[in-house]
Amino acid sequence: MSDPLDALEKSIGTLRRAIRDASAAGDIERAGELRMQLRRAERAWDALVDAGEPAAVPPRSVPEVAPVARGSQLPAREHVHRALMLLGAPAAPKLIVGVHEAFFPGELSASKLSSLRRDEERSYRSSPGARPYYLCPALAHDLLTPVRALITISTWTLEQRVIGPLSPRVDFLTGAIGIAEAVYTAAESTDGPSPEALRLLWRFAVNVPDAMPRNASGHEGALDPQQVIDAAQAELDVHKDTDRATRTAAARRARKSLGDDEQLFGAPLRGVTHLRSARA
Repeated sequence: MSDPLDALEKSIGTLRRAIRDASAAGDIERAGELRMQLRRAERAWDALVDAGEPAAVPPRSVPEVAPVARGSQLPAREHVHRALMLLGAPAAPKLIVGVHEAFFPGELSASKLSSLRRDEERSYRSSPGARPYYLCPALAHDLLTPVRALITISTWTLEQRVIGPLSPRVDFLTGAIGIAEAVYTAAESTDGPSPEALRLLWRFAVNVPDAMPRNASGHEGALDPQQVIDAAQAELDVHKDTDRATRTAAARRARKSLGDDEQLFGAPLRGVTHLRSARA
């Protein structure tokens, strides 16, 4: 298995070349998507260097940079994948649908996600590894059981797919940064960000200290995506080390205690007693 840092560095180089090609072709939407993927790859590289412990499964570069079909031509699982990649963190179906409506063409409903999660697990168990990625639940840090209210991507590291006590806030801030980056990129295009994208950014910004701009009279001014990014990153810096330690410890236990399928879809409840003993 290749070193995760090497894989990320290769992915970063591939993304930069793809951005250059998309820009040269005048595909602003594609270039914007690739820039967001590049920022995430660079942050993942920084996180691995800081953690000093390589992840078991390196992120795959090919599925993330390959050209994709547009709009309604994409199946539902691809819509979900794009929304999760934009957020860069586990998310609930309602948020995934909101992100899709704000930034991507085509239709996606929360009802589709319920059956989709079951289909993904069935597909994996019938033919493991046949797809470049699978949509799977987040894992609870203590029992390593599935958190079915949150969806992740199988190519993410275990550390990213585990949910600890601080993870909901960390993931919220990560999502705020991802949405602000997407709005910032959309603002550079001819059409600008959609009203749905601006409303979504506002919903995140009001829950992040110092993210909402104030004018001279103290009232809220126009929303600035860069201010949201800076404010979310400032709070994220406070929580990320503690959260990372919890997630890293849980991921280490998962790799020792769970099979490949359970690392993706969670430990069965019958294994709870065993896992409690393993933690003791």
